[in-house]
Amino acid sequence: MLTAIIAVTLSVPDLSTAQAAYADALGYRVADEGVVSQELADGWNAPRIVGRRYALLQPASGAPTYLRLVQSPPVAGFAAMKTHGWNSNEILVQDPDALAASFAGSPFRVVGEPKPLSTNPKVRAMQALGPAGEMNYFTHIPASGSVFIKSRAQSFVDRSFIVVLGGPSMAAMQAFYRDVLGAPVTEPVAAEINVLQDAWGLPPDTKSQLALVNFSTSFAIELDEYPPQAQPRPRRDGELPPGMAMVSFVVPSLDARPLPWVVPPTARPEAPYAGRRAGLLIGAAGEWIELVEATPRP
Repeated sequence: MLTAIIAVTLSVPDLSTAQAAYADALGYRVADEGVVSQELADGWNAPRIVGRRYALLQPASGAPTYLRLVQSPPVAGFAAMKTHGWNSNEILVQDPDALAASFAGSPFRVVGEPKPLSTNPKVRAMQALGPAGEMNYFTHIPASGSVFIKSRAQSFVDRSFIVVLGGPSMAAMQAFYRDVLGAPVTEPVAAEINVLQDAWGLPPDTKSQLALVNFSTSFAIELDEYPPQAQPRPRRDGELPPGMAMVSFVVPSLDARPLPWVVPPTARPEAPYAGRRAGLLIGAAGEWIELVEATPRP
């Protein structure tokens, strides 16, 4: 059912600072900006964000996968990698080592130096916290591709291609994407996830269960089973979740299967919807999922 990631939405306490950081350090440019309308807030089941400023950013490659920043106050008790839900945004890059060096003096703080992935040594990646404390992976896919992802960066810093979900139950996350959304899901493997180990002060050889929702050769969802001390994400009533708030996916049709809608699909005029219908779901780890129909209805 899922075909592509169209937007990753971040709640940021200072929109201007975050927008400038992604522009200056990553080369992202503004595709659209404005204030959240009543209709858009209703579509996200977040009535308190009406009138908040937002910016829709696009990578230098021009790929139609966006980063959406929404002005939102910080929430006590939230930190990246510590709560259930969307926790990391993985972005295609051409040279993680050069990018890491360029972050010196920028709002991006490297927390994982560039190195080959333990699960695939041909893929090189590094991790950095962004201006609002959000976790980003920056990953180079070689010409031969990886096991599941075949797309490569078309600009020095390109688009999101994997979003990382953390939850208390691998089985529940697998079942949601396989049975509810009809996506292919791999069997879990034990893997070292350094930024997760560091966040919880776990020994460096600690392994966590990891699986992939490999719905495309260009995009995927990583499922990470979090330590038992991780908690549901705190959120103010009527607001978006803090941090990596929501991921929006393109689907061929919103009527292909019955879905447990939190907000049923409605047509939306703003970018990146351009008149297409979109609806909101909540996944097994409490993650906010927006599904966007591929084409507008006549």
